[in-house]
Amino acid sequence: MNKSIREKKKLLTPEKAASFIPVFISSTVSLLIVVFYVMPQYYNSNKVSFELNELIKKKNDLDNLKSQYKKINEKFDELNKEKSRIIELITGKSKLDTLLAKLGEIGKKNNIEFTSIIPKKLSKASEISVDKNKNKNKSKRKNIKEVNLKIDPLLVEGTKKYEFDFYFKSDFVNLLSFLRELEFQDNAILINNINISEISESSGTSEIDNTNEILEVNIGLTFYGRT
Repeated sequence: MNKSIREKKKLLTPEKAASFIPVFISSTVSLLIVVFYVMPQYYNSNKVSFELNELIKKKNDLDNLKSQYKKINEKFDELNKEKSRIIELITGKSKLDTLLAKLGEIGKKNNIEFTSIIPKKLSKASEISVDKNKNKNKSKRKNIKEVNLKIDPLLVEGTKKYEFDFYFKSDFVNLLSFLRELEFQDNAILINNINISEISESSGTSEIDNTNEILEVNIGLTFYGRT
């Protein structure tokens, strides 16, 4: 028994204790440093790396969105230009008062004697869309073809439609010349209906066989202008 106690005392010599204690302390300090500093820094670096990757991804997505936005803007500009060309093709560059004055000049040039000009209706594209929605709610059972017949293809956004009834006197030749010049105006002009009658009939027939005969004309015209 005394021998074993002596051996244990030999294991715990001052020299061994002097070398073991610094090693133990340094190991403990290293472990503490790893647990309380290195590991948090590692997790923080991973977090920062993840956020950086997300930012890079968002930047790439932003660049893609910018390029898509640029393409959309270019297409939008092209559509706006095309829309402006369509509106100009339908309405021309003349306003309604200018067009009516021009109509008076054409009439005077062709010896047209206007008796009355009656405005009938003014329609806008917005009003058509509202009316179309109302008609849609009221007439769900109607045939689609019947609904489409009521839609004016020339009445687009940015245009107005004016409907007039013109009453005037003219002979047959000047009437044809007047109608021919209407076709060459900038604005789209449609003839809705035309009624022609002789002021005085010298014979029992209703056919117009004298080109110099004075005619009484009622014509319905539709003009398209800008809003």
